[in-house]
Amino acid sequence: MLQHRPGRAGPRVVAAAVAAVTVTALALAPTAATASSHREAPTIAGFPQYDNTDVYAFVSPDKPDSVTVIANWIPFEEPAGGPNFYPFATDARYEINVDNNGDAKRDVTYRWQFTSKYASQDTFLYNTGPVTSLDDPDLNFWQTYRLDEIQWAPDGSETGRTMLAEALPVAPSNVGAASMPDYRKLRDRAIRSKDGVTMFAGQTEDPFFLDLRLFDVLYGGDLSEVGNDTLAPYNVNSVALQLPKSRLVRGGDPVIGIWSTTSRRDASGEYVQMSRLGMPLVNEVVVPVRDKDRFNASSPSGDSAFVKSVTDPEVPRLIEKIYKIKSPATPRQDLVQAFLTGVPGLNQPRQVTPSEQLRLNTSIPPAASPKRLGVLEGDKAGFPNGRRLTDDVVDITLQVVDGELVGSPNDLGDAVDTNDTSFEKSFPYVALPKAGASSGASPSKTPQAGASAPSAAPSMLTGDAGNPSPAANASAAEMSDLVPLGAAVGGAGLLAFGAAWLWRRRRTP
Repeated sequence: MLQHRPGRAGPRVVAAAVAAVTVTALALAPTAATASSHREAPTIAGFPQYDNTDVYAFVSPDKPDSVTVIANWIPFEEPAGGPNFYPFATDARYEINVDNNGDAKRDVTYRWQFTSKYASQDTFLYNTGPVTSLDDPDLNFWQTYRLDEIQWAPDGSETGRTMLAEALPVAPSNVGAASMPDYRKLRDRAIRSKDGVTMFAGQTEDPFFLDLRLFDVLYGGDLSEVGNDTLAPYNVNSVALQLPKSRLVRGGDPVIGIWSTTSRRDASGEYVQMSRLGMPLVNEVVVPVRDKDRFNASSPSGDSAFVKSVTDPEVPRLIEKIYKIKSPATPRQDLVQAFLTGVPGLNQPRQVTPSEQLRLNTSIPPAASPKRLGVLEGDKAGFPNGRRLTDDVVDITLQVVDGELVGSPNDLGDAVDTNDTSFEKSFPYVALPKAGASSGASPSKTPQAGASAPSAAPSMLTGDAGNPSPAANASAAEMSDLVPLGAAVGGAGLLAFGAAWLWRRRRTP
């Protein structure tokens, strides 16, 4: 039943795919419930430090007795976004929750809390020179974290707590090669292990790949806006854990449910949940605006009240209306299994309460040759059985929502099939973050083959490549005259004088 038919469909079918992204969301989760994603709800869109963008969970390919879980925060991190770049919030609890008995309640929580430190606040710089280690004195700003493993009873009371890490370093934002000549060394030094648990926190390349232009009237209304990896230029902040399966599984059932949450401390000192994410592509394009914030503050145990929005989703009807592609018959029990309960015989717990979680059968070994469409291509180690970094969840979701599992084979997709950057072969698997110094152009602006490249880079002092103008020469001369003055009046005086000179120069004909 779960077979993929190779080959791309024609434009009209792809059009349905485009619209199906919306179907996806509505089918993936309840109308009054959702999962967090990139700027998906009104309130969280204004608080990127608390916005969890994606969750991944898979049996570790190079260590199959363990499970790797990755959660990301802070969408659309422009690599050159200094001088503050992208710290984790220090008034937040970042959490990964595990349900290991199917009751839609957390049984284990992994909780990160972060602390920020400055070497000096007398400078605006993130780093004051090349940084070659995590304790380099030239790293002016850094963060550390505490990580706790918390056990919960069915009534929500805490039954145990183990501190897995205290004051461990966070991999810093990747400023650029001049500031961080060997960023991989810094990242690798932030990977630590204790009691069989390997952990990481820091900036990474955003591993989610898709074309987000569906919001422009479903890819421009004529499919002219497809095939661009919208997230290719950006980074995110990630936490990652590699855990022995025995630490997660209980009662002999190998299936676990996973979701992330973010809670922020309010004025009274209490923590209030602001964001929640399990399955991808749900809250962002599914739930009505009136319900998005409410879901972000909710728990999976309440999701069963909204099953009707899954069994009779709105988006397939929209596809039929706009693209004349007949929608599958309702009620959509296939969507309930795929997105709320898990698929029987694949990743459904023995006892299950319908809820929005990323469900992983830990007994299924990693695939020797992973398929990007996961279960649809016969790869049971892939999405929706957990989520690997390489799984094309957009195409999978589109195809399932438009009836792949109920006799309506299709090859829907957004024409973005892989990430723009290769993933790592070992923990934490996510790619190194893009450097701020190299973020001048998006992939779509790469020079075409045969285009001539400038012989030299433009200079702030010359204006263009190797051809200083008279004004630029004057600029250099006047700047050299300012050096003694700068030494006499200090940096602030130099900046003020320079600003006044620039203003005068702009007004000179």
